[in-house]
Amino acid sequence: MIHFLALLGVLSISFSAVFIRLALVSPVTATLYRAAYAIPVLAIVWSTLRRRDRRMRRERLLAFASGLFLALDLDLWHESIAFVGAGLATVLANVQIVFVAVAGWLLYGERPTGKATATIAVMLGGVVLISGLARAGAYGSHPVAGVLFGAGAGACYSGFLLLFRSSNRSLAPTAGPLLDATVGMLVGALASAPFDPRFTFFTPPMATFWLILLAMVSQVLGWLLIAVALPRLPAVETSVLLLTQPVFAIVWGIVWFDERLSALQWLGSAVVVSGVAVLSLTRSVVSRES
Repeated sequence: MIHFLALLGVLSISFSAVFIRLALVSPVTATLYRAAYAIPVLAIVWSTLRRRDRRMRRERLLAFASGLFLALDLDLWHESIAFVGAGLATVLANVQIVFVAVAGWLLYGERPTGKATATIAVMLGGVVLISGLARAGAYGSHPVAGVLFGAGAGACYSGFLLLFRSSNRSLAPTAGPLLDATVGMLVGALASAPFDPRFTFFTPPMATFWLILLAMVSQVLGWLLIAVALPRLPAVETSVLLLTQPVFAIVWGIVWFDERLSALQWLGSAVVVSGVAVLSLTRSVVSRES
C-alpha cells in the first residue's frame, strides 16, 4: 500500500508541466495560483493535525523561507517549459542533486567521492546535450535558453530542499511545513511579479481550471502522498520511485504535446536520469572535512 501511495504521489507531480502548458499563463502567474489555490486546502488538512505540530518558530520560518526558493524555482522552471517542453524541463530540474552535493561540500564539509564527482561531470555533459548543440532537429523554441533556465531552477530547488528538510526536525505532520512553504511560495511569487511582463491576476476560465488542477493534484495531493509514504520506504526504493517523475514527464510531453526530441536530446536525458540514479543509489560522500 505504501508503495502505491508513493507511486501515486510521484505520478501526481509528474503532471505539473502538463498543467502548466495547458494553462497558457505566464511563469509567475502559474506559481502564484499554484500556491493560492493550494493554501486553503492545506490549511484545512493542517487544522485537523495541528495538535501534533510541535515545531518551534525557527522551524516555521525555515519552512516559509524554503517557499521563497520554491517560488523562484518554479518561475524559472515554468520559463524552461516554454522553451524546451514539459519533458526536457522536468529532466533538467533534476540537476538539483548536483547543487545539493556542492552545497553539502561547501556548507557541511561533505566531500563527494571520486565516483560522485565523475558522475556529476558526466551529468553536466548530458545537460549540454539536451541543449541540442544548436543542431537542426533539436526540440524546443529556444533549447539553449531552456537549459539555462532549467539549470537555474535546479539550483533554486536545491535551496528549497535544504531549507525544507531543516524545517521539520521535530517530524511534525507534513501538512504544517508544506503549508508554511506554500505561503512562502505565494509571497515569493508576488515579489517576483514585477519581473514578469505577462503577469496577471486575472486568468481565463480554462486557465483557471488547469491552475486549480495544478494546485490540487501536484501541490496538495502529490506532495502530501510523497511526504507520507517515502519516509516509510527504504532509501533505495525511495530514489527509484522519484526517478520515475522525469520519465513520466517525457511520456506526457510526447502524448499530450507531440514533443519529439532529437537523438542528442534523448541521449542527454538518459545521461542526466542515469546520473541522478547513480548519485541517489550509491554512497556519494567521502567524509566530513574538519
